[in-house]
Amino acid sequence: MNVGILPLIASIVSLIFGLAVLDQYFARRKPYQLLWAIALFMYCVSTFTEFLAESYGVSDAIYRLWYLFGAILVAAYLGMGTLYLLVKRGVAHIIMALLLLISVYAAFKVFTVDLDLSGLQRFSGRILPDDIRSLSRYLSYIGALVLVGGALYSSWVFLRRKILPHRVSSNILIAVGVLLPAIGGGIMRAADAFLLFYLFELAGIIIIFIGFLRSREVFGLYRIPFRHGFHKLPEQT
Repeated sequence: MNVGILPLIASIVSLIFGLAVLDQYFARRKPYQLLWAIALFMYCVSTFTEFLAESYGVSDAIYRLWYLFGAILVAAYLGMGTLYLLVKRGVAHIIMALLLLISVYAAFKVFTVDLDLSGLQRFSGRILPDDIRSLSRYLSYIGALVLVGGALYSSWVFLRRKILPHRVSSNILIAVGVLLPAIGGGIMRAADAFLLFYLFELAGIIIIFIGFLRSREVFGLYRIPFRHGFHKLPEQT
């Protein structure tokens, strides 16, 4: 079996998911929707580089794109989107400005560091300096923590108020989906178990997408993608 098919499927799912969220942004102009769409496109790029690496080998450009978008930025931007839902807009703007500065710094570091890809059959962060790897860990852990924490907090609020029960299950699904790639990444670092990592990565994005689709706002409103105007559908039962 060519294990590269798994990240290819994950890339396609995240692309479709990202387009759906971007479509919502064009309709409602909410900052969190734009940030989540950007993060999902990063996920798409990252998983597509994994497919390329499995199919054709690791090249310099593929490795740098994978590490910048997948290992460093994607979780941070997903978490940033959640912050726009949880904190005051002014505070979120300040954190966003800081994240943009860190993103520029991370891109500079990743694309200027000397790489020795000889003997590297698959992706690994071990060939990078400790400062870049530390940046990856901090941004990934913080972003995942904010995203999972925000999803669980939202579930608790809806459950406590006994309103929008579909939002309880959708947020729980999102939290689970976020945890799976993080667990898979830990397994990959510990045991080089890439098949498990790709499976967890694919399962994670699918579960997050299901959580997104579980929202009544998606099923209760129909809109021709990337066109203005909403059309109300019959209420869900």
